[in-house]
Amino acid sequence: MANTNAPFGFRQYSGTGSAPTYEQVAVQVQYNAGAIYFGDPVVALTDGTYAQASSNSAANGVGGIFAGCKYLSVSQKRTVWSNYWPGSDVASGNYVEAYIINDPNAKFLVQSDSTGITLAGVNANIGFAIGTGNTSNGISGAYVDSSTINTTNTLPFRIISLVVDPPGTNGTQTVAGGYSSGAYNYVIVAFNNVATKQLTAI
Repeated sequence: MANTNAPFGFRQYSGTGSAPTYEQVAVQVQYNAGAIYFGDPVVALTDGTYAQASSNSAANGVGGIFAGCKYLSVSQKRTVWSNYWPGSDVASGNYVEAYIINDPNAKFLVQSDSTGITLAGVNANIGFAIGTGNTSNGISGAYVDSSTINTTNTLPFRIISLVVDPPGTNGTQTVAGGYSSGAYNYVIVAFNNVATKQLTAI
């Protein structure tokens, strides 16, 4: 069965910490910074706040992966805990307290694009596309961009392995040789260029 194109961003797979926090750290997001979805790569801005990263734009390193937030809602008149920041609903000039994963040892499960990633891509570096987040459930639409696979040290992620288990499920379509390398297959990636771990080449 072919893999389904249903990206979900960067989903925590392992790290130095343990569930449920995986050593998340608190950062600030400007009230008008725009929407950020659970699993989105984020970047640090010059004012010290964070925002959703743009596709393949993190040459200076990603700030981490967004894992939720809390904010004082203007519409609900209470503190809201949410897995994504909708981009508004905080008073002008205020901040959103966001949580990101920037553990340099973290690994993430992520979907590839329509080309897919083969075994030859393992240990190479790779960029990402931000995709379109889901406003119904707050989940990211980000995925890794196979066209960027290279030895370039500024690329934000490194491919650690392909996902092959459990066989027959979405993202593990097996092709010749027993490896999942079809379109939209799942891979495990680690940070290559993050604020806490920068600029390593193959």
